[in-house]
Amino acid sequence: MDDSDCANPQLLAWVKEWLDVARERNSKGITTYKHAYDSLKACPITFQHPAELQQLKGFGPKLCERLQDKLKKHCQENGLPMPEHPQARKAARRGADGDADSDPKPAKKPRKPKAYVPAFRSGAYALIMGLSSLDQNADTGMTKAELIELAQPHCDASFTAPSDPTRFYTAWNSMKTLLQKELVYERGRPLRRYALTDEGWAVANRIKDTNESQAGNKENEQVTQRAAPLPQQSTSAAITRSPSLPTFAPIRLPPGSFSVHLLLDVREVRAKTDRDYMQEELAKQGVKPIMRSLELGDAQWIAKCHDPTFLPRHGAEGDELVLDWIVERKRLDDLIGSIKDGRFHEQKFRLKRSEVKKVIYIIEDIAMDPASYQRYEEAVESAIASTQVVNRYFVKRTTKMDETIKYLARMTAMLKRSYEKNHLNVIPTKVLTAQNYSPLLAHLSKTHPGESYYISYPAFASLASKSESMTLRDLFLKMLMSTKGVTGERALEIQKRWKTPYDFVKAFEACGSGEPSKKRKGNVVFNQMGQLVGRKRITKPLSQKIAEVWGDI
Repeated sequence: MDDSDCANPQLLAWVKEWLDVARERNSKGITTYKHAYDSLKACPITFQHPAELQQLKGFGPKLCERLQDKLKKHCQENGLPMPEHPQARKAARRGADGDADSDPKPAKKPRKPKAYVPAFRSGAYALIMGLSSLDQNADTGMTKAELIELAQPHCDASFTAPSDPTRFYTAWNSMKTLLQKELVYERGRPLRRYALTDEGWAVANRIKDTNESQAGNKENEQVTQRAAPLPQQSTSAAITRSPSLPTFAPIRLPPGSFSVHLLLDVREVRAKTDRDYMQEELAKQGVKPIMRSLELGDAQWIAKCHDPTFLPRHGAEGDELVLDWIVERKRLDDLIGSIKDGRFHEQKFRLKRSEVKKVIYIIEDIAMDPASYQRYEEAVESAIASTQVVNRYFVKRTTKMDETIKYLARMTAMLKRSYEKNHLNVIPTKVLTAQNYSPLLAHLSKTHPGESYYISYPAFASLASKSESMTLRDLFLKMLMSTKGVTGERALEIQKRWKTPYDFVKAFEACGSGEPSKKRKGNVVFNQMGQLVGRKRITKPLSQKIAEVWGDI
């Protein structure tokens, strides 16, 4: 059903407007507005006043009040009468139906929710004050470090150290409250940036009005005077850039200021009853791994700073850098399973996008039923050959987990010798975005071939995260690869020609409808990619299969 066919098109349009803003800001209000939008769109009843919407799923007092304010403004701007509140109508009906001598009780006025104002010098108060130093029309936002620098003078509690040593909470935890109340929105990868929503600016203005009315309060004056400047950039020489890439001063980590460590995914276990086997056996080999839930791969290596404050002081968060080595470990049975369900191609695609230069695939040749293995032997050998030749990843085959553990221990010792005697160049996180990460590394590799550049572990984890990094482009590629035969390379080639799912569907719709259009739809992708060579080429049968999914034939 089209939105204009809804029984309440104007109210639906306003809810849709707020839903679109929530999606743009990636705020937690998306679910609330989506439920309200779907509920109102499906309802056949025409409502006279927004307060009546509370009977629908997804509409609470707050949303109804917001719609009421919107309707009131709309009526004022267009010279229309404001519909009567349903409680006022009920009271009028009771008065008309009652006895002349009766003394009807006046209708209760709906209680207006109290406007939120955070406690003076609380964490939420300080964060709002810090964010309100931005221009209201600015669309840049602040990083966490920048915001803490500006907010701390307005708060009695610390944003970095817990006030109670037995707990982990700092004043920064108030950010969760502000996000839930939709007073602040966050966006950006790998470095999150924060800004006030329209409701947040309203709260900030109420706070400022209150502060101005209490101008005689000496403490408020001191708070204003203590506002701090934004952190300064590192002063080392700036890297020459292309017009589309950022200029930045690399952070240099000298030899002796860090040590190399192995990260091991906590899900790397021998069995459910023996979860610590790998960790304990590596320790026997002289390697104490750092156990962590990894966003990508099963093991990787990091450089950990001896001074945990060094990187934050110079523009990168945390105290760890991601080195150029990552391991994907597959038991033979798991490899077969991942080939069958498509995970194998998806994992290789994510590894390629991560820009880690040296990827190691460890294949453990565990004993399998010969009859079962024989069915998939050709697919396994083909997958391993493709990994080596096409992806250029190193494949290490081991006979059991113990051999894998010894290999990881040897690799750790080798990387410690290789990295710890050299300096490391670090890219400040604030210049990184999901869009410029790959081209920036490619540019640096071309213009500074003798140097390597690294990013912090938090930045890498954010860029590699399945949940955080799912852009429309990534989602489109994932959707394409769900069709058997559409590999990562082929999906990328399709996405080069049709940028979004909408563009792709429109290409099939342009072929017309009915029986004569089926052949045209079946050739849409083939006509564009049938002439390509190698693994990027799309054959006619595969083009037909894609059209069945996307062209509805």
